[in-house]
Amino acid sequence: MTEYGRGPGSEPWHPEDPLYGDGGWDGQQAQTGHQPAHGGQPQHHHYPQQPQQQYWADGQAQQYDQHQYGQQQYPEQQYPQQPYDPQQYQQPHGQQQYPQPYHEGYQEGGWDGTGTHAHVPYAADPGDPYGQQAAAYGAEQPDFYGTPDAYPPPEPPARRHPESDPEPEPEPEAEPKPDWDPGPDQGEHAFFAGGGDEDDEDDDDPEGRGGRRGRGGKGGKTAKGKKKSRNGCACLVVVLVFAGGIGGAGYFGYHFYKNRYGAAPDYSGNGTSQTVSVQIPEGAGGAQIGRLLKEAGVVKSVDAFVSAATNNPDGDKIQAGAYILKKEMSAKSAVAMMLDGDSQANVMVKPGQRNVQIYTVIDEKLGLSSGTTKKIAEKDYKSLGLPSWANNNSEIKDPLEGFLFPGTYPAAKGMKPETVLKGMVAAAAKKYASYDLAGKAEALNLDDPLQVVTVASLVQAEGKTVDDYRKMAEVVYNRLDRANPETYGFLQFDSTFNYLKSESKINISESEITSNKDPYNTYTNKGLPPGPIGNPGEVALKATLNPTDDGWYYFVATDGVSKTEFAKTHKEFLKLRDKFNASTGN
Repeated sequence: MTEYGRGPGSEPWHPEDPLYGDGGWDGQQAQTGHQPAHGGQPQHHHYPQQPQQQYWADGQAQQYDQHQYGQQQYPEQQYPQQPYDPQQYQQPHGQQQYPQPYHEGYQEGGWDGTGTHAHVPYAADPGDPYGQQAAAYGAEQPDFYGTPDAYPPPEPPARRHPESDPEPEPEPEAEPKPDWDPGPDQGEHAFFAGGGDEDDEDDDDPEGRGGRRGRGGKGGKTAKGKKKSRNGCACLVVVLVFAGGIGGAGYFGYHFYKNRYGAAPDYSGNGTSQTVSVQIPEGAGGAQIGRLLKEAGVVKSVDAFVSAATNNPDGDKIQAGAYILKKEMSAKSAVAMMLDGDSQANVMVKPGQRNVQIYTVIDEKLGLSSGTTKKIAEKDYKSLGLPSWANNNSEIKDPLEGFLFPGTYPAAKGMKPETVLKGMVAAAAKKYASYDLAGKAEALNLDDPLQVVTVASLVQAEGKTVDDYRKMAEVVYNRLDRANPETYGFLQFDSTFNYLKSESKINISESEITSNKDPYNTYTNKGLPPGPIGNPGEVALKATLNPTDDGWYYFVATDGVSKTEFAKTHKEFLKLRDKFNASTGN
C-alpha cells in the first residue's frame, strides 16, 4: 500500500517492452475498478512484497491493515512533502487493495479524480527510471508519444505487424544443458519431433541462440547428424513395414492356394497297432464322420476322409454304430475298414427279437461272461430310462421286454452293459412318444400304452410279411372282445406260449398247451399276456395303430414257413388247418 491507503495500481510499462501499449485500444484504456496511478500510465514494478504501511509527517511508518483504513478517523493535520521512493511503497501486482477512508482534510477520500492527491503534492523522484515521478502528484506527466523520438502510439492487436514489434528483451541465461540430447518435448514422439525446415533455420542463427530450437547440441547448435539419423530410421521403418506386408501376403496366399487346390493332409498306410473305438451316430454325414475320426486320431484331416469316401463307390453306405479302427490310418484305408463288417463293434437289434437274445450278443461284444447283461437288466432296469407307464404288471417276466428298440447300437470292449442298454431304451421311449400311445390306446379300447406295445409285439411275432401285419392286428382286436362268438376273448397264440418257454416251435401239442397255466399262455388265459413278448419294429407298430376292418378272426401259416392265410369263421379255419397239416406231413 502507498500513502493513505492508495494502492500503487498497475505496474508501469517500459517503452522497450514488446507488449508496450497493450492496455487496450489506443494503449490508454484504464484498469477496471480504479484510476491508474501516475497520469494514467500503468505500473509494472517488480518489487518484493512489503507490508502495508502508512507514512506520517515525521517519516515514521505505522502499520495499518485494511480494516483500520475503513473504520478509523484520522486527525486533521498537514503533511509535509516527502520524497516518493517507489521501492518503499510497493506490493506485487495483482494484490492491490483500494480502500477509501473518509477524512475531512481530503477531498472525498483524498482523491480528486485526476490521479493526484488533493492536498499533499509530492516532489519528483529523481531516481524514477521512467521519469514518471518528475513532478509531484498532480503535476503534468511527461508525454512519451509527443516527442520527435517517441515510440509510435500502440495499436489494437488486430492492426499490428510482426515486423514492427520491437525485439524482446533477451531472456536470462538458462542453466547449462547436459551434453546428451534430452529429445523432444514430453508427449511428442521422436519420429515427428526432428527434421524439417526448423532444424535448418537453427544453423543460420547469427547469435547462436540454439537454446530453444536446437536443444540437443552444445552451445545451442542443432545436431544435424541426429536429424539425418532420424530420417534414416524412418525410412528403415517404412521398408520393414512394406517388407512385412509383402511377406504376410505371400504367406497367406500360399496357404490359401494350398488349402484350395492342394491335397488334404493325410496319413499313409493301414495305421498303427493301436486300436480305438469310434461311435458314429444315426444320420451322420461324411464331414461329421471325418471330424469324429480325426478327434480319435484315426485320420489326419476331415477333408482327406471326405475325399476318400466320395471316391469310394460304397462310401455312402457307412452305417451308424461303433467301429474298432486303427490310429493314424490313411483316409482310404479308414473308409475301406468301416465298410468291412469285421470292424463294426455294434449290437444290432432285429424287429421281433427277444431280450434274452440281445443280452447274449451284448455279452459277446463287450467280452463279458454269459449272463452278465441279463443280471444287470433285472437289477437296474429302473435306472435305464423306461417310460413311467412301463412295467405296470408284477407278472411281467422282463421289464425291458419291448423297450430295446430295433436298430444298431455301439457295443465295443471297454463299454459297460448299462451304457448299451440305456441307448436302446432311449430309442424306444423316443419312438413311442412320437406316436402318442396313450391316446391311441384309448381309441383302440386298450388299457394303457403298454398294451399297445404288447399287441405290436404279437403282430411282429405272428406276421410274416408287411401285408400280414394289419390283418394280424385286426385278429388281435377282434379276439380281445370277450363277447365275440368265435373265441370269446381267448387269443390262442403259439407265440405267447413259445415266449414263456423261450422256444420257437410251430407244432405244439394240445396237451402241452392246455396243461400250462402261465399268464403268458393265451390258450388258458383270456386277454393279452402281462407284457410284450419281443421288441416290435416300427412297421408292426404302425400296423397295430391302423388295423384292417375285414372281420378276420383266424390265421394259419399254411406252408409252415412264410405264407399266412386268414379266415373269418371257425369252419374256414379248419380248412386252413388241414392245408397246413398236408404241407408239413402231420
